[in-house]
Amino acid sequence: MTTVLPDTEVGPLLRDWREQRRISQLELALRAESSARHISFIETGRSRPSEDMVLRLAEQLDIPVRERNALLVIAGYAPRYPQTSLDDPAMASLRESLERLLAAYEPYPALVVDGTYGVVAANRGVALLLEGVPEKLLTPPLNAMRLTLHPEGLAPRIVNLPEWRADLLAQMDRQIALVRSPALRELYDEVAAYPAPARADGTDRTAEGTSGPVPAADRADGAGRERDRAAAFALPMLLEHGGRVLSFVSSIATFNTPMDVTVAELAIETFLPADRETAAYLHAHVPS
Repeated sequence: MTTVLPDTEVGPLLRDWREQRRISQLELALRAESSARHISFIETGRSRPSEDMVLRLAEQLDIPVRERNALLVIAGYAPRYPQTSLDDPAMASLRESLERLLAAYEPYPALVVDGTYGVVAANRGVALLLEGVPEKLLTPPLNAMRLTLHPEGLAPRIVNLPEWRADLLAQMDRQIALVRSPALRELYDEVAAYPAPARADGTDRTAEGTSGPVPAADRADGAGRERDRAAAFALPMLLEHGGRVLSFVSSIATFNTPMDVTVAELAIETFLPADRETAAYLHAHVPS
């Protein structure tokens, strides 16, 4: 669905996107094969951009597909990009491909989320990590941010929760600035306000720094884990599971040049074991 603000002109909106991207009128004009004068006229409303110009400017400003539709409507044109439900028969091949990709990544965890972090699909590696999470959080529609940061979700088992929580909230904040989604802002406000989960010893976990107390489950190999954390090439998620601490680094992939709003907002997140012990544990505990 394309949302259009009343009494809004396309020029000021394009100017806002340009300023957000920190691009000058001249640079944008060169990229879009236009002139700085014409860009200025568009932004001030003195010139109405053609449909092609709106699309060219949106491409050069890396405006999300959903927002490109909104700009087209505001400028007086029809939306260019469809928004097809994943349940639509036309999406069958995409769904099958995503399922194959997630299955191929096993035993390591991987999932697909939409533009508001709703879980579209997940593999058995993710299911393993979610063992013990209350059923109320596992009732569809699932949301990855709620599952991770809720005090009854994964949060109590994330050893380095202060770092991981801060990274996730910063990721959401960057996404909100990019897509200007009220639903995403509402989700951010919700998860940012979650109370800090308590440790088994009653202490506040979000108040704990990276050199804070080591969980009982991790004491046996604590020295090795500290070396792993110090040598990590990306911020790891350290997650207690089955009496030990598993270490993961995550990566996120999106589709290149999507032509559908739904597809444009999909993201595939994979969790790579950050050490051999975690890899061995997953191979031993995720069904083959």
